[in-house]
Amino acid sequence: KQVEAMKRVLESLNLNIVEMVDENATLDGGDVLFTGREFFVGLSRRTNQRGAEILADTFKDYAVSTVPVHDALHLKSFCSMAGPNLIAIGSSEAAQKALKTMQQMSDHRYDKLTVPDDAAANCIYLNIPSKGHVLLHRAPEEYPESAKVFEKLKDHMLIPIANTELEKVDGSLTCCSVLINKASEL
Repeated sequence: KQVEAMKRVLESLNLNIVEMVDENATLDGGDVLFTGREFFVGLSRRTNQRGAEILADTFKDYAVSTVPVHDALHLKSFCSMAGPNLIAIGSSEAAQKALKTMQQMSDHRYDKLTVPDDAAANCIYLNIPSKGHVLLHRAPEEYPESAKVFEKLKDHMLIPIANTELEKVDGSLTCCSVLINKASEL
């Protein structure tokens, strides 16, 4: 039902939709990290190699690298983009191991923002023309030490988001968001 509902919304926005027809392929959005220049795809319980291959076939202009995910639901359980060249990454051994893999796979050197709490590394970066760099991150009452790290980003408009209830059912900030880069027609 979730797939059909999203498909209807995306169709109503006149967006190009690519459907995976290989029933052996699995690809969870929580395992897909797009940096703006390449894709990292977490291989987890929800995403397999075939799903990553289909993503690579679909986006031929971008490098696609796979990252084994251990001890987490998916790749974005402990990392996300916090700026144009900035990867937010958790401090756990699993997160740091995945970051090392991403660094080895990439020709590009990303800056990193290490936060104490893996869940807090899941944030949402937006570049809004009228506002500049905007970062939605977990609220200080939930992850106080990680919030202190985000607060050091002086060139970002920071918006703390409380997400405790959704986190109980594995809903992180990026799981609850679909970002669409489309000019407003108002």
